[in-house]
Amino acid sequence: MIIRRFTENDAEKVSSLIILTLKTTNSKDYSEEAIKDFEQRLQPSDIVERAGWTHFYVVEENNSVIGCGAIGPYWGSETESSLFNIFVLPEYQGKGIGRIIIETLEQDEYFFRAKRVEVPASITAVDFYRKLGYSYKNGVVRPDEEQLYRLEKFRY
Repeated sequence: MIIRRFTENDAEKVSSLIILTLKTTNSKDYSEEAIKDFEQRLQPSDIVERAGWTHFYVVEENNSVIGCGAIGPYWGSETESSLFNIFVLPEYQGKGIGRIIIETLEQDEYFFRAKRVEVPASITAVDFYRKLGYSYKNGVVRPDEEQLYRLEKFRY
């Protein structure tokens, strides 16, 4: 297994991985309509666009992309960052790959320059992020209008 930076050649594979994971894993927490809405915003061109302003990583095993994640500035901030698009193929979930992705992102320069790191967590993944030290932003323990929890971690 290797973790490396995303290239444009990965866009189709990453988009497919995310959409499959949404339909398989996240569908227990989200309506079909919500899944379709997420899917429309996670096409290959959307992934390439996001990779243009984040540090986007992929996890490969046997030349297949099995996970991904990105870190970038929080709304252009120099002192805050955000995690994005952290997904692991369903058959690889529960094997520590998500943790490895987070650990990789937490070694990135966007993490080190930030005083605060936010993650828009899906209902499905909120417990995963909480185990890794992310807390509810402003104590809000319910999803927002996008059906995401806002979690954060302060570095100092």
